[in-house]
Amino acid sequence: MDKTLELLRQIQRGEIAPEEALLSFKKQPFEDLGYVNIDHHRELRHGIPEVIFGGGKTAEQIIGIIESMRSRGYEFILTTRLDEQKAAEISAVLPIDYDPVSKIAVYGTLREPDTEGVIVVCCAGTSDIPVAEEAARTAEALGSRVVRIFDIGVAGMHRLLSRLDTIMQARVIIACAGMEGALATVLGGLVSAPVIAVPTSIGYGASFDGLAALLSMLNSCAGNVSVVNIDNGFGAGYLASLINRIGEK
Repeated sequence: MDKTLELLRQIQRGEIAPEEALLSFKKQPFEDLGYVNIDHHRELRHGIPEVIFGGGKTAEQIIGIIESMRSRGYEFILTTRLDEQKAAEISAVLPIDYDPVSKIAVYGTLREPDTEGVIVVCCAGTSDIPVAEEAARTAEALGSRVVRIFDIGVAGMHRLLSRLDTIMQARVIIACAGMEGALATVLGGLVSAPVIAVPTSIGYGASFDGLAALLSMLNSCAGNVSVVNIDNGFGAGYLASLINRIGEK
C-alpha cells in the first residue's frame, strides 16, 4: 500500500509519467513463477500481504516465493504449516525464524504490536497448543497484542473461571478445543466479545478427527460464537486480527 501511494505521489510531483506509472500498476497484481501466482495486490486490498502455505510445497518453491517477494520490497513474510525438515532447508538459504510448535516461519522483522485491543487465545487442553500457537503467532505477526491461556477445558471449570478477569478484557477471543469442543460455547456464554472457535483433531475415535468438535461448535447456542475449519489456527488468528483492528486509529 505504501509503495502504491508513493507511486501516486511521484505522478503528482511530475517525477514519472502517467504511462510509466500505469505500466508499474499492471505489473503489480500478481507474478507468475510457473508453479505459483503471487498476489502482490493482497496488501493493497486487505492491509495484509500474501501468506505462504507451506504444506504441499517444496523447500525450493517456498524459497522462490520468498525471493520474489523480497525483490518486490516485502520486509516481512509469513509461512505456515512448515515442517522442520523444510524449515532447515530454507534456513540454509534464507534467514527465517521458525517455531516448531506452531510450524510458522517468519522472514524479516516481526512487527511490534500496534493495536490497543487484545486477542486472548485459549485452548482446552495441552494437546491443543499447536493449533492455539498457530493462531497466536499469526495474530502477533499481523500486529495484534496476544495473551495466551492454555489448558482451561471444561473438565475443570475452576481453571477457566480463575482467568475470567483476563478473558473478559479481550476484544476478540480464540477458543481451540478438541474432544466435544465445549470450550467455545462456555466462553461465548461468559463474555460479550466475539469468540472464534477452532475445532481441533484431538480426541478419541468418536471425535472423528475433529468432526465432533466442529459440529458441536457449529451448533453452539451462544450467539457470539463463529467457527473456522478443523485445526485452522491460521484462519482464526487472521480473522481475529482483522476484527481487532476495527475502531483502531
